[in-house]
Amino acid sequence: MALNARAIYPSSNPNFISFPSRRSVVHSSQGIIACTQPLAAQAGQRILRDGGNAADAAVAVAAALNMTEPSSTGIGGDMFCLFYAAKERKVRALNGSGRSSQNSSLARMRDDLGMKPGDTGEIPIASAHSVTTPGAAGGWVDTVEKFGSGKLSLEQILTPAIELGEQGFPVSELASFFWRNGEKAIKKASPNFGEILKSDPDAPDGKRAPLPGELMKNPTLANTFRLLAKHGKKGFYSGSVAEAIVKVLQDLGGRYEMDDLSYHLQQGSQEGDAIRLRFNGQDIGKVPTHLVDGESSRSASEEGVDVWEHPPNGQGIVALMALGILEELERTQKIPVFRESDHNSAPYLHAIIESLRIAFADANWFVTDPTFSKVPTQEMISRSYLAERAKLFNANKASDRLDHGSPAHNHSDTVYFAVTDKDGNAASFINSNYSGFGTGIVPQGCGFTLQNRGANFSLTEHEPNVLAPRKRPYHTIIPAIVTNASDGSLHTVYGVMGGFMQPQGHVQVLLNMLTFKYNPQAALDAPRICIGAGLPEVGEVMDRTVYLEEGIGDDVADALAELGHEVTILRGWERGLFGRGQVIRCHEEDRKLVYSAGSDPRGDGAAVPV
Repeated sequence: MALNARAIYPSSNPNFISFPSRRSVVHSSQGIIACTQPLAAQAGQRILRDGGNAADAAVAVAAALNMTEPSSTGIGGDMFCLFYAAKERKVRALNGSGRSSQNSSLARMRDDLGMKPGDTGEIPIASAHSVTTPGAAGGWVDTVEKFGSGKLSLEQILTPAIELGEQGFPVSELASFFWRNGEKAIKKASPNFGEILKSDPDAPDGKRAPLPGELMKNPTLANTFRLLAKHGKKGFYSGSVAEAIVKVLQDLGGRYEMDDLSYHLQQGSQEGDAIRLRFNGQDIGKVPTHLVDGESSRSASEEGVDVWEHPPNGQGIVALMALGILEELERTQKIPVFRESDHNSAPYLHAIIESLRIAFADANWFVTDPTFSKVPTQEMISRSYLAERAKLFNANKASDRLDHGSPAHNHSDTVYFAVTDKDGNAASFINSNYSGFGTGIVPQGCGFTLQNRGANFSLTEHEPNVLAPRKRPYHTIIPAIVTNASDGSLHTVYGVMGGFMQPQGHVQVLLNMLTFKYNPQAALDAPRICIGAGLPEVGEVMDRTVYLEEGIGDDVADALAELGHEVTILRGWERGLFGRGQVIRCHEEDRKLVYSAGSDPRGDGAAVPV
């Protein structure tokens, strides 16, 4: 008799990663897709081969990831995109995040949650109150319209994902693991849970999460995609999908109305300027590395690199601030120019940890919807302000809890993927439910879960990120692009998913390449650190714990503890805390662009060439 999927994964306790990655860097001159699911990469590859560009392919990948990895992402969540336009050598930002409802006032929310005057608290991440308008659908349409090739219709771009949902797809190992972890929460969240689970007459309620290698179908999500493809944004923010979203939220005590979705339809995504920090620390443009054949090479031009992040309400400014503080510490000789042998040493990690703590102290206060409160973005990444904040660093001691600075007075679960095309364009794209399946709430007949991004709002009056009607909350999702400071040419497209881990991953992966001369794959393979729990379902996202990934030596952990850090080493499946990143590097040879990519071994995916 034929075997089933259980024969492929017979171990009762499989290792998270059974051995260190031995993935080679993937090269291509025609474009690359790097993401967490091979079938989603295949969808993007198909669009590039059909004549689409990096933006078109990015939307195809986002939709396919919703099908294959719904525990991380979906059309019920939000998206941010940085797009590098090769002809103009310009980085453009698109904010596809949603807003709170018109009825979501601070007083009403505190009353709904039973909070008394003076009480502090948070919006529960599993409640209907934590849902903000899903911005991803509008963001996908706007990405294609603003940055796309114009050669392919939205229907063509969404077809690969639609086919996955209607015909079925085999579920990847880690996707299955996270699906199974979320099964109880999904069943508890809403009566429509069966739409995103697998039918099984022997399972409780006749539904369960799919196992690795099993076929999974999601025809209701495929139909949602068909409506979006046929009607554009109106197919999501009006009609049956919008009605289903409002009904399920109202049934569960939420205050959303059709007007809230109509408002997002009218407003659309927000296009703006990316924010930039020029980084030339650690002698990245001066100190060469010696290759295996004796040749020397540099990781950046003498002028350094320009690191681009999405502006607030995203937290990309944390990565820029941390990089700027590290450069200031080096300039004032509080830290050395680290050698390649210093990678993940205690002095290096101490500098990383403290720089990130200072940056988070500011971002946690200042980052909010800039249409409600002025976010002093340029001041926060100015040399003078970063120099002032760097004075908080002590090379011999971990900092106490830090307060935010005052830059205005000085003259603060997800999928990430990267796509490049043959013409030199690049999309750095991130799409998220926030925490796993988000709320786990499924609108009837739609096949997706609703995000819980509203849990990031503050419920304390007068704080910048305090809840208000039709406001965007502090956002953790951040795509990044690096260009060469000398001429604006593309250097790297990269990102690391994982809640508050994301800017931490950006700093570590970038320095792995620039300072320690790691190739794109090795830069992702290397063990990482995370301050705080990263995601709310794991623990307190901003506690004092410094999590170290196994592979960082016990002697380093002991040295960090002696400096006053509260250290915990994570092993096995717990290593999911450190996020999953993708990197595509770019160089030119014989007047032809060549891409070199890596994909994080902490995910199911790969870098796939065209």
